[in-house]
Amino acid sequence: MQFHFADYVLDTNRRELRRSSELVAVEPQVYDLLLYLIENRDRVVSKDDLVASVWGGGVASDATLTSRVYAARKALGDSGEQQKLIRTFPRRGVRFVGLVHTQPDGDPPADDAIDQPPEDTQPPLHLPLPPPDRPAIAVLPFVNMSGDPEQEYFSDGISEDLITALSRLRWFFVIARNSSFAYKGKAVDVKRAARELGVRYVLEGSVRKGGNRVRITAQLIDAATGNHIWADRYDGELTDVFALQDEITRKVVSAIEPRLLEAEGVRALTRPPADLDAWELVARGSSIFWRMTPANSEAAIDLYREAVRRHPTYAPAHSMLAVALLMSGFVGWTAVTANVKEAADLAARAAELDGSDPWAHLALGQLATMRKQTDAAENAFKHALDLNPNFAAAHGFLGYALALAGQSERALEHLNQALSLSPHDPQNIVFMIGVGQALYQAQRYNEAANYSHSVAQQRPEHFGAHRQLCASLAQAGRMEEARATLERLKQLQPNVSLAWINENLPLTPDAMKHYLDGFWKAGLE
Repeated sequence: MQFHFADYVLDTNRRELRRSSELVAVEPQVYDLLLYLIENRDRVVSKDDLVASVWGGGVASDATLTSRVYAARKALGDSGEQQKLIRTFPRRGVRFVGLVHTQPDGDPPADDAIDQPPEDTQPPLHLPLPPPDRPAIAVLPFVNMSGDPEQEYFSDGISEDLITALSRLRWFFVIARNSSFAYKGKAVDVKRAARELGVRYVLEGSVRKGGNRVRITAQLIDAATGNHIWADRYDGELTDVFALQDEITRKVVSAIEPRLLEAEGVRALTRPPADLDAWELVARGSSIFWRMTPANSEAAIDLYREAVRRHPTYAPAHSMLAVALLMSGFVGWTAVTANVKEAADLAARAAELDGSDPWAHLALGQLATMRKQTDAAENAFKHALDLNPNFAAAHGFLGYALALAGQSERALEHLNQALSLSPHDPQNIVFMIGVGQALYQAQRYNEAANYSHSVAQQRPEHFGAHRQLCASLAQAGRMEEARATLERLKQLQPNVSLAWINENLPLTPDAMKHYLDGFWKAGLE
């Protein structure tokens, strides 16, 4: 999407601000602030709104907010004295007051995509819009089924929170509230609304209240086919409305992200790689990598490499290739040393290209994990969570890093959070192995063995599951099972040895000594 105002263009697909044909340099956080102001130009945006949306609910001082607003004004040739485009409302907040033309990428602006003066109410847009390059999603206003007008604020709050949270996912373009809420109170045909908004996916739902309990239903729809990609319902007590809204938002967004990635990957499979753009190459790679087999890993890495080659400034291609290389080396499919070196360059480049991409910081966290730098890994994963608090993968990989350092209690907390946030995510196989490692390091050997056995049954070709099972069984004194598992492991990973484990798995020294003891008892040399 492009927003035209004065002689500027803010391009959300390229994440660029241009004046005429000249690129205007803006920091990522200033860009995010400016985009949020423009998307919410129908209202005054408070400090809390900015902190929640631009800082991800973290901490931002008044001085920091003031400096970012100043930087946004400066980028637009505006100032605190003139306030031609960004106006301050004392004790209330700021608002973007310029007239904006909106248009999808590559099309001239339509007359009815032009803002009226701020005091006027915009009618809904009815001209069909072609979808942007990134997959786009619209969150329609959740329907209040309670018959209680006072519950309207709750259903609107759920919708608004979902829009804000989904906007933090760098994979997708999310239609702003003032566009999707044009359908509030109307009987909506999903396919028609999707055409009018220019989106591939629509999230809709309802809220029903009974006594002090509330039930929220939500469904994600592929607008092209009308098929439901995902649907679920949530029940809760209305004792703390905001806590309930936060919980529902967290669960819905965490469940939606892997389903959208999967749907986009399936869509890309129908086309030859030569015809795929940057996003489609990454989506196709992601749809097969997390099947966690050597062949799928190799195929996914090839797709990521192609995305990096053809689109060298696309940050997700760099971050996903780094993640895949590190995981491939960790499992044992490829050489660790060479992968770590290449992944280091890729992760650094991803963060340089887009410091607001949570996956870039996830890649940096995995890199630190492979180097046994637990504190650095934790900082990187927490940075990813600051950018996207609903990022299940960051919780999962943080938990795994802590497990490899023998910090079992904290590890289980984050690993269980990841599994709870996104229970059907294909990458959960990694986090489940992490749970087994945390249980092992806590000397809960029978639990670790039983858990790892379940994982190995689900993914019999995954080396890591069998390694974890072998060591756990031996420490639990179940020697016959341990020796049988070791034989199976040697068939899957012929190069496995005490030396290989010590050299290639990133456990910290004390945790490694404990881990090797299990393999030694099982009979590995």
